[in-house]
Amino acid sequence: MNQTAALQSEPLWRELAGTDAFAVALQLAEEPGFLFLDSAMRNERVGRYSYVCCDPVAAPDANNVDQINTLLAAHRLRHVPGLPPFQGGLAGYIGYEFGQSIEPQLRARSPAPDIPPMQLKIYDCVLAFDHVLGKAWGISTGYPARDSATRHARAAERLDALLAKLGIPATPLSGHGTITAWTSNFTRANYEAAVRRTIAFILDGDIFQANISQQFTAAIPAGFNPLAFYARLRERNAAPFGAYLKFGDLVIASSSPERLISFDGAIAEARPIKGTRRRDPNPHADAALKADLLASRKDHAENVMIVDLLRNDLSKVCAPGAVDVPLLCGLESYATVHHLTSVVTGRLEPGRTPGDLLTACFPGGSITGAPKLRAMEIIAEIEQRPRNIYCGSIGFAGFSGRMDFNICIRTAMFHRGHVTLHGGGGITARSEPSAEYEETIAKVARILDVFGAEPPR
Repeated sequence: MNQTAALQSEPLWRELAGTDAFAVALQLAEEPGFLFLDSAMRNERVGRYSYVCCDPVAAPDANNVDQINTLLAAHRLRHVPGLPPFQGGLAGYIGYEFGQSIEPQLRARSPAPDIPPMQLKIYDCVLAFDHVLGKAWGISTGYPARDSATRHARAAERLDALLAKLGIPATPLSGHGTITAWTSNFTRANYEAAVRRTIAFILDGDIFQANISQQFTAAIPAGFNPLAFYARLRERNAAPFGAYLKFGDLVIASSSPERLISFDGAIAEARPIKGTRRRDPNPHADAALKADLLASRKDHAENVMIVDLLRNDLSKVCAPGAVDVPLLCGLESYATVHHLTSVVTGRLEPGRTPGDLLTACFPGGSITGAPKLRAMEIIAEIEQRPRNIYCGSIGFAGFSGRMDFNICIRTAMFHRGHVTLHGGGGITARSEPSAEYEETIAKVARILDVFGAEPPR
């Protein structure tokens, strides 16, 4: 069969009996290349699907988006309507420092990362869950076969092997998820000085805004199990764009509320978050915090500024006049914080690819600042440490042309005996240093609480 005909084939799929994504994840968590894209906070719009992947067939040396585009185009499959969007393809993480390959002038000004800037692995099989329908499927692509007969046979063989693993009971979680001895790369005084320094850059006309974070670090104690920690995290800080991955000695646990970019085959969507207030267990106090956020001119201005940046990013790859803002500064409430969230959409220009879209938007403007490039230079100068996975992305780019990536906030990285966690905030000319420091603490407080720790002060 010729290549054109092969590209019209669909993945093989079978409906599963079980629909508990986390239970399935526990069964496969020790498999090589394990990846769990977890909508633990569920709603029809942004928390509908979860995916469990393991045993990738390849880990391409995809250090640039051209390689990603080539790979996805060479193994294109027709999308199966009615199944969850990810039906096999590339999935994994993109570190914040991957931005240096998009903007090479950042390399001389930025610390080198501690992890590979990008690891996207090829998953020919996916276990996909639709939480609205209460259904789950095993989906298999047959990669890397090209002709239909060979692809179908390989898809069936690989799916049978994966489903057989689900018949083996999961090993009970062992160890503990507690880490208490945390330090930050900033004292309170130093962070407030960093805020004042950022404001000086703004007043000098360098930037309009920059997101400045502090990094919390701890040694991983004996008996600690990151999966036990994540099991508690997804219960106590449920988020629509959560993730857990284990790539060799690197483990990432994320409870992100923020989407970087999604693509449904025609329309791209970004959901930037700017504006935060802590939650309060007292309903009256919580309502007052919510009202304060909605009334805040500073937070609205910050959000609108990032919306304008994202409109500009999307306009690079979307058809003229096809970028829209269907939601501006809407309120979203999570377990520990209230956020102002906007939605920016665009129709991709003919000839453009999901990889082009990713390049145009990465890293997200909500966690860099505006103008993006100068803000990233200032971030590197002030923070003095690589962000690694923080403010990078976890997600997928599928063979069927669909894509969805989060922004890695509320995210812990376990690597080489240490765990790191960041909390940051957008600094504007109206920022008050003490309040900005408290915002960073509010953003990490619940995560540290899941670790059994108090935030350093």
